[in-house]
Amino acid sequence: MGETDNKDPIIPCGLIAWSLFNDTYGFSVKGKDLKVNKRDIAWGSDKNYKFGADVFPKNFQVGDVGGKSLNSSIPLSEQEDLIVWMRTAALSTFRKLYGKIEDDLQANDVITVVIENNYNTYDFKGTKSLVLSTTSWIGGKNDFLGVTFITIGGICLFLAITFILLYVIKPRPLGDPSYLSWNRNSTPTPGR
Repeated sequence: MGETDNKDPIIPCGLIAWSLFNDTYGFSVKGKDLKVNKRDIAWGSDKNYKFGADVFPKNFQVGDVGGKSLNSSIPLSEQEDLIVWMRTAALSTFRKLYGKIEDDLQANDVITVVIENNYNTYDFKGTKSLVLSTTSWIGGKNDFLGVTFITIGGICLFLAITFILLYVIKPRPLGDPSYLSWNRNSTPTPGR
């Protein structure tokens, strides 16, 4: 836990928390505003186990740190922007979920986006992109992981059925010591 100059605790602390993403986006279709739902965007395990329901931000964003400020009356487990941001990425190029548009959109709808550019990436020559995507029953746009899981599951099912059929067709008693190499009757080789 970090401390201020007066030894007051800073919750949450650290460079990742202090650099909390603070751009805002407004979306509209045909002049009608689209509501962005920012609930349930964080992993359940992160919300339930890593961020306390009884822990509130204290002395957060005092001074010139940058990044978004947090509402001190809302517990950390409900501040899902922070929870998503705190999950570190494995690579330098990454995506973070900003929110979900739950309105039904048509295939040719033109979405107007108004961006409030607050998050400074210029100091470290970083870039930002906005990606609008859809999800399916196996997740996001990249189906590789879902297809891989289904393929491995199919292979495991095939092997399980194969071993069950082998056991039913040609059973052998488990733990039979006659299968041990030193218990087999072997004919001696001449000259030994």
